[in-house]
Amino acid sequence: MKTRLLISSALVALICAGCGQKDPAPATTAATPAAAPASSGPRTIEITAGDNMKYNVTRIDAAAGEQITVVLTNTGAQPKEVMGHNWILLKAGVDAEAFDKAASTAKENEYFPPALANQVIEHIPLLGPRKSGEVTFKAPTTPGEYTFLCSFPAHFAVGMKGVLVVK
Repeated sequence: MKTRLLISSALVALICAGCGQKDPAPATTAATPAAAPASSGPRTIEITAGDNMKYNVTRIDAAAGEQITVVLTNTGAQPKEVMGHNWILLKAGVDAEAFDKAASTAKENEYFPPALANQVIEHIPLLGPRKSGEVTFKAPTTPGEYTFLCSFPAHFAVGMKGVLVVK
């Protein structure tokens, strides 16, 4: 009886040993916004886009003036001329739909309209399949929402966009 009690106590202790541990933090996805960091260097936000014409991250939370590096990877298989992706962060108040419409006519500039460059905070040029590009910038100092989008024809229209939220 005493041996059985010792074995039972040991089993209970062993089972309870792992009970207080937390699961690791979830990865950033479209459902989980990328949160502002506690450290001092640039924070890296990794965004993927494939042949489905969607970014995996559609919201980035940032502190005013925070330094951010955005890395965009085109995970698709189709050629750049058919399914290229870029990342364009617009200034506050810019009409994203009008910008996209103008961009669709700028094929010779990879769908980045030079005449509207003054409406852009930063951008990553058009990428082909399995290619990555990155840009490092400081988040605006004025709190608000700043739209980012892919300007390849029809991508914005089907939802390839997101928002940088500066708090």
